[in-house]
Amino acid sequence: MRAGINALTVAFVVGVVAGLALTPDGRAWMRNPTLMLGGSAVASPATPEPTGPARPPAPAPVVHPAAPRVIITPLAERAAKGTLRIGVFGDSMADGLYTGLYRDLHDQPGVTVTKFSQVSTGLSRYDFVDIQAKTRRQLDEEPVDVAVILFGTNDAQAIELNGEIHAFGTDAWKAAYARRVDDLVALLRSRDVAVYWVGLPKMKRDSFDGRMALINGVVSARMRALGVPYIETTALTANDAGAYEAYLPNDSGRRVLMRANDGIHMSMAGYLRISEPVADRLKRDAGLDRPAAPQAPAA
Repeated sequence: MRAGINALTVAFVVGVVAGLALTPDGRAWMRNPTLMLGGSAVASPATPEPTGPARPPAPAPVVHPAAPRVIITPLAERAAKGTLRIGVFGDSMADGLYTGLYRDLHDQPGVTVTKFSQVSTGLSRYDFVDIQAKTRRQLDEEPVDVAVILFGTNDAQAIELNGEIHAFGTDAWKAAYARRVDDLVALLRSRDVAVYWVGLPKMKRDSFDGRMALINGVVSARMRALGVPYIETTALTANDAGAYEAYLPNDSGRRVLMRANDGIHMSMAGYLRISEPVADRLKRDAGLDRPAAPQAPAA
């Protein structure tokens, strides 16, 4: 009897392994040690059923309804008090955006621009750097009035959420990423911080550009739902045909190198190109683009 049970056990295990090997998520399970420690991959609708014993159904993606609008102190009201503290949050792309914003805004009276971004970070791998916890610490140490955010170049990878591993691009991944975007915006707004999110630029490699476009789609949809200004940069960093091009015409019509050699990051001219519409929007919302009211003569 025991020999029969052992034989059934062996057959069951062999069947499960064989079934997993026939599916993309199954192969990911076999390759990913995190999954082997208790997570489970979420299969996409097009994944064929494994030939081994049926696995329990994957949890349904989280649906994010439109969030109620949150009242934040207007930028013009803050600027009227004589100070406007701007913080730039994100990854290495945001480092360059910070440089451009600093050059655009540092000569504005009472305006400060501070870099909170960090290279090799993002919203997918909180096991590496938990951006939610990091941002909370940063705000505790140095409060700001405005958060300008640019994440995404490191985010085209799986997300672990509540013990589940979600492969990049799946519906479950989009829901998990949207939740992290929402959580970050909610944290900032809970500190009365006005949020501005900057989209990712056009990328050189088509496959990578497609991944960044997917991230832009998720983020822009959440910004519309949350009532957060979203500054799009894809068209700004593409040629007239909508394709990637390292050299683009500047305001005077002269073609200037806008991109770094990796086809991802920008040159200094490129960062100034994507920071300009952000600075213009901040100036407009804060009333800094209007001439100062004339001073009354002293009695």
